[in-house]
Amino acid sequence: MRLVLLVIAAALALPAAAQEGAVHLVLGFPAGASSDLLSRIVGEHMRATLGRPVIVENKPGAGGQIANEVVKAAAADGSTVLLTPVATMAIYPHSFGSRLRYDPFTDFAPVAHLSNFQLGLGVNAGVPAQTLAEYVALVKKDPKYGFYASAAPGSIPHFFGVMFGRAAGIELTHVGYKGTAPAIQALAGGEISAISTVAADILTLIKSGKARLLAVAGEKRSGAFPDVPTFRESGYDLVALPWYAMFAPARTPRAQIDKLSAAAIAAVRDPAVRERLEQMGLEPTGLGPAELARILKADYEKWGPPIRASGFKPE
Repeated sequence: MRLVLLVIAAALALPAAAQEGAVHLVLGFPAGASSDLLSRIVGEHMRATLGRPVIVENKPGAGGQIANEVVKAAAADGSTVLLTPVATMAIYPHSFGSRLRYDPFTDFAPVAHLSNFQLGLGVNAGVPAQTLAEYVALVKKDPKYGFYASAAPGSIPHFFGVMFGRAAGIELTHVGYKGTAPAIQALAGGEISAISTVAADILTLIKSGKARLLAVAGEKRSGAFPDVPTFRESGYDLVALPWYAMFAPARTPRAQIDKLSAAAIAAVRDPAVRERLEQMGLEPTGLGPAELARILKADYEKWGPPIRASGFKPE
């Protein structure tokens, strides 16, 4: 009996963080993408701050929807958090409607806005266009160059390609792949001429000379691609600023949300982490739950009209 009491007393004496166990950081995309690297860099820093293991769990599938469903169903105790891009929260409700098995506003609690990232339009190295203007002229002359890839139908890169085609007055035909890697492989192999994607995800192809980035969709040039103009600089008033953020299951206690938020914000504001993220083409932010909730609502309202105008219907 005395031994049992000693064990209980020792357990009670442990730091609260040690009793809480690991944090499971769930990501809806495979290893190797910019979102995966972001999750591992931020997760490692959070581990040190929280004094708890942070385990990254890749749950790819359905453009990130599977991970969202996993976190929606997880215990609301601070042990599970979702890292996701804006698309799963502000785009999919419009593009998939009632087929979506979660509600971004009622099934999740905002934790932290981590970073913005740049979309870009890239082309295979064999495409005879060095600039966005040359690409537009090329597509007008030969429509076969107007086929462009994205990681998934119904994604932001898909709809951004639609917006650009309309702004440029050219016929662009979307080809959706099952993930970023297959889309990039198709571009590298010349299977398709162009890609609308997270600019950072084709950094390796650009460095190897297999692809060119013609423009980025931010308000300013990307630190990772300082020589690549924005769409605005290229004559098209198009800005899309997607983001990565963290969410917890709804009804997670406020105290847990605050701990997770503080740790995540501290991570992306750390100078060493910021430098690594900027080298990847990400733009660290570090905003709290209230700011994330405001940004989510604004983007949800922003993307509804162009998605409806595109006539997109999920398969």
